[in-house]
Amino acid sequence: MAASAERERGMRDRPAGDVVRDLGRDLSLLVRQEVELAKAEMAEKGRAAAPGLGMLGAAGVAGLAAAGALTAFLVLLLALVMPAWLAALVVGTVLAGAAYVLVRAGKERVGEAGPPVPEETIETVKEDVEWAKTRARSARR
Repeated sequence: MAASAERERGMRDRPAGDVVRDLGRDLSLLVRQEVELAKAEMAEKGRAAAPGLGMLGAAGVAGLAAAGALTAFLVLLLALVMPAWLAALVVGTVLAGAAYVLVRAGKERVGEAGPPVPEETIETVKEDVEWAKTRARSARR
């Protein structure tokens, strides 16, 4: 506590230009560090969301592959016992249901990763602003 008070007295004795220059340098360093923290946090969130995004992609591919490869076969198979239009409707409904299940699973996995916002960085920026305000106030005294 005594060291802090002594440092504050020392800052008051310094020319205002020096204090402002030091404050600018410190703020510049803080901004660079915050940007690096934001990058790291977003990369971590991206890695967490990647499997879910892959599932969504797989859902699309699976839906297209199933629709293309099996639709004709199933429609023709069901057309043996019912009208062709009804067979196509039944097959399309089943494929749509399968795609829906895959999309829901993928969205759930992406949701587990959390919001794509660098929450830790936002909190530390708020702390840095408070710190800068405190330094500016003590430099003016």
